Parts: sequence; C-alpha cells; structure tokens
Amino acid sequence: MPINKKDNLPDYISKVKIKQRFKVIRNIFRLRSLQSVITLSFTALTILAMLFIGIAFYSTFSENAENNATASTQQIMEQATLNLEYYLNSMMEISDMIEDNMDEFASGNTDKLESMLSLTLEIRDDIVSVAIYSVSGDILLTVPDYEYDRNLIATEQNWFSQAAGNPFEHIFQPPHVQRLFADKRPWVVTLSKEIAINISEMPRSYISVVDMNFNVIEDVCSRVELGRRGYIYVVDKDGHIIYHPQQQLVYAGLKQENIDKALSSETGSYVEDYEGEKRSTVIKDISYAGWKMIGISYVDEIVQNRQKFNQLIFVIMLIGFAVIILASIFISYKISQPIKRLEFQMNRVERGDFNIEPLEAKGEDEVKQLTRAFNLMIAKIRQLMSQIIMEQEAKRKNELKALQAQINPHFLYNTLDSIIWMNENKNHEGVSNMVAALAKLFRISISRGSEIISISDEVEHVNSYLIIQKMRYKNKFEYTIDLPEKLRNYTTLKLILQPIVENSIYHGINKISDKGEIKISIESTENMLIFRVADNGYGIGIEQLKTILTSESISKHSSGVGLKNVNERIKLYYGSEYGIVIESEQEVGTTVFIKVPLVKG
Repeated sequence: MPINKKDNLPDYISKVKIKQRFKVIRNIFRLRSLQSVITLSFTALTILAMLFIGIAFYSTFSENAENNATASTQQIMEQATLNLEYYLNSMMEISDMIEDNMDEFASGNTDKLESMLSLTLEIRDDIVSVAIYSVSGDILLTVPDYEYDRNLIATEQNWFSQAAGNPFEHIFQPPHVQRLFADKRPWVVTLSKEIAINISEMPRSYISVVDMNFNVIEDVCSRVELGRRGYIYVVDKDGHIIYHPQQQLVYAGLKQENIDKALSSETGSYVEDYEGEKRSTVIKDISYAGWKMIGISYVDEIVQNRQKFNQLIFVIMLIGFAVIILASIFISYKISQPIKRLEFQMNRVERGDFNIEPLEAKGEDEVKQLTRAFNLMIAKIRQLMSQIIMEQEAKRKNELKALQAQINPHFLYNTLDSIIWMNENKNHEGVSNMVAALAKLFRISISRGSEIISISDEVEHVNSYLIIQKMRYKNKFEYTIDLPEKLRNYTTLKLILQPIVENSIYHGINKISDKGEIKISIESTENMLIFRVADNGYGIGIEQLKTILTSESISKHSSGVGLKNVNERIKLYYGSEYGIVIESEQEVGTTVFIKVPLVKG
C-alpha cells in the first residue's frame, strides 16, 4: 500500500490497521476457513437432525391428536350414555315394580302399590308422576294425588296408543308437556308399558305411565363438553329430538342437524362436511330406549390445537437453532482460534516482521505441536538473520577498507612521482613543502582509524593535496575553496574530495592548453550537505558520462576509479539516496556534486 503524498505517517498507519482488520473479518467469514467449515457443518447436521425429529414428532402428534380427540369424545359420551341409561333404567325399574304388584292392585288391594309409589316419589326427585290406566283409557291411580285433568283423553296420547298392544316393550316418548293434572304442565319424558295379568282365569290389561322430569336428561347431556363449540344431542329411533342444547332453534328451523345420516350410521365415528364446516361425529346407542346419542366436535378446534402445538415446536426449534449456532460458533472458535493466531503471526512473518513474541501453546495437541514448531522456526530465523546481519556488516566494513585501500596507493604513487620529479630538478624547497603537505595528508588520512572526520579536516586534506599538485604541475591551474564558517564543525566521510580533485587535474585540466581553474565550495540544505567541485577542463563525453560511476577504469590514470569508489563508499555508509552527481560538457568543464547527510560532529 503506497503512501499518498496527501497522507501523513499516522494516517497511513491507521489505514493499514483498518485494512488488516477488514482482512481478518473477511477471513473469519470465508467459507473455506476452518471456523466457518466447522460452524456450518455442525450447524447443518444438527439442524437437519432437528428438522427430521420435528417433522416426525409433528406427524405423530397430528395423528395422535386426532385419535386422542376422537377417543376423548367417545369416552365422554360413553360416560354420558351410562348416566342417561341409569336414569332410564330407574324408570324401567319403577314400571317393573308396578307390574310385579299389579295382581294385588287388580284384586282391589290398591293401598300397597300406592304407598310404594308415593314413597318412591318422595325419594326420587327426578320422577314427576306415576299413573295406571285401564286399556279403555280410564284413570285408575295417580301418584301424587293431584286433581286429575278430566279433559285429557288418554287413548289419544302417543304414550298410551303405542304401549297398547305391546305388553312386552317399554315405550319411551320424547320430551313433551304432560297434562295429567289440572294446572300442572311439566316437561317430561314418559315411559309407558302395557301390563297383562290373569285374575280368576280372566285376562286383564293395564297401561302404566312413569313420567321423568326432562331436566334430569338435560342436566346429564348439558354437562358434556366437546371442546369450546362441541355438543351432544339425543334422538329416538324415528328421528325425533330428545335433547339438543339449541332445541328451540331446531324447532324454529334456524338450525339443522344431519339426523338421517346419524340414524343410518352404526355406533362409531366419522368426519363430515356439514353446512360449510368440517366436523367429527361420534354415535352412541342408548340401549333401553332405542335412542342415539350423537356427539359433534369441530375439526378446526383440533387444527387450532395443532397450530398451537406447531407454534410451540417452532419456538422450541428456533431456540434450539440459536443454541446450536452459538454452541457451534463457540466450539469452532475454540478449535480454530489458536490456528488463526498462528495464521496472523505467519502473515506478519510473511510481511517481513520477525519481531513477534513466542505464541502460547493452546488448543488441541496437534495445534500445540504446530505452535511450538512455529516458535522454534521463528527463533531459528531470527538467529540466522542476526548472523547474516553480522556477516553483512563485516563485509561492508571490509568493502569500505578495500575501497579506501584502492584510493590511498593510487594517491601516494602520484605524490611520490611529483617529489621525484622535483628532486631531479634540484627544487629542494619544493620537495620540503611537498613532503610537509604529504605529512598533513597522511595525518588526516589516518585520523586515528576513524572513517568520519570534520569538514574542516577534509578541506585541509584536499588543500594539502592541491598544494602538492600545483607545485608538481608548475602552477598550471589555480584553485579556490569556499567553506562557510557555520559548516566547519559538521562531519563527513573522509577522503571524498581528493579523488574528485585528482580526477579534475588528470582528466580535465591536464588536457587543455589554457590555465586551469578548480573551484571547491560547500553548502547545505535542510538535511543535506553538498560538496561542489567544478573545473574548466576538457570535460567528459556523453557516452562515458553515462557509465563512469558504474564501469571499471578506462585508462591507466583511472578516470572513473576515483569517482566510482567515492560514490560506492558514500552509498555503503549513508544509503542509496546519497552519492555523486556529475554534470559535464566537453571543452567547457565538469562539475561534480557530492551529497552526504547534514550531521554535526
């Protein structure tokens, strides 16, 4: 990620951190990451298992719910049937008691039967009245002893006409208003039976009538609950309604029942669509009376209960899914987190950052072993890098010394050559001055083994060299040195000016017939020190200028050796952004710029 010129370093670091965080988040949700694979696999398998169990459980519950609802309805109606049969049976017992005592009654002993019936009515609140008729319709006995309604013609009543001629059957009549007594009109269910006896070998027949309060049947049936809307009703064998919770609406024609189908159906249950609603019908026979008890329950209530159960299953599965997902994320995180930490550290190593702390071995045994191997690898890499740095540092020092060694012999050879030449010409004073200048050169060159000297020492060194060369070339050139006082105490790598000046003399001024001129100046910028060496010599060709700092020497006087060595020394010591820049034009001159850091000494 390159640094934008508009960004400062803190902004750049923040952007890098944000980019790394997004990379981590992206890695977490990668479908190929270990954590995502474990999470998705565990979640998918568990959800599939829960769905399978939920569907199986739902199907079983739905079937059982319907069966249980039907079974529950049948049990409720079974109990209601038993209760109703109990009351009907009690009416039959009273009728049988009358029949058992009818011989005495017919013989004139009416008190016994009347007493028994009176006592029975006192005990039984559900029995309204008991009456005995002759087959011609004459009233013989009524209990209780109320005023008999003389307007009643018994032979015209259903309970009388149906019982007459059937001495072996108990005839139950649907609920009706009984008019036996004046001013009393109870709503009753009537049991009538013909009683045949032989007295003095003369057959006689009587009609017994037992009236039960309809409220008893209503109470038995109304207590039955088949859901919120369900109900039961009772019909006789002819389809007449004995009991219905909405009997008035039925009589008024505002409510209909499918009585014909119920009468034609056997005891059991079936589901039917009736008047736009789906309902379950259960049928029970009331054996004594030949009646049928019919239970009606609505399927939508069963479905509603099923829906509630579905919602319960959905909530449970939803909570289960959430728990499973959280558990799988936690488990996968616990397994993959040590590997992610290892991956993060490996990414740092990949970017070249080896300054990392050893990872703590956590997780499973394989992950711990991998972490220990990684820590060992990083320690070994750091050890090897330290070794390489030390070797490179030693190599760098050796290269500096080798480069300096290349310069010193070359310079010494030229200086001694000049001294020999002056001595041959009997210029002993010149020899003395040159030897004195040479001594200064060596003093500064040695500089107690230090590679760094002050700028003033470097200028004194090149000044001594110019004195020697000016004497050797018999004042063929003039030179000036401009060193601002403020820069004297700054430091530089030693022996960087002398090779440049030497190159100016040998390959610049020495090739022209006019008098040469060398100008040395030192200046500074905000963070850089610049040495400028300019001459008016022959100059350097364009092609040679392109390769002079990179190629080997091209003449015996090393036109490029000095420049190349100084440039390499500066770059080795200070860095690649420093070094030499050359500007030259043939027959005009050459200017060499030496750039080093501005460092106060």
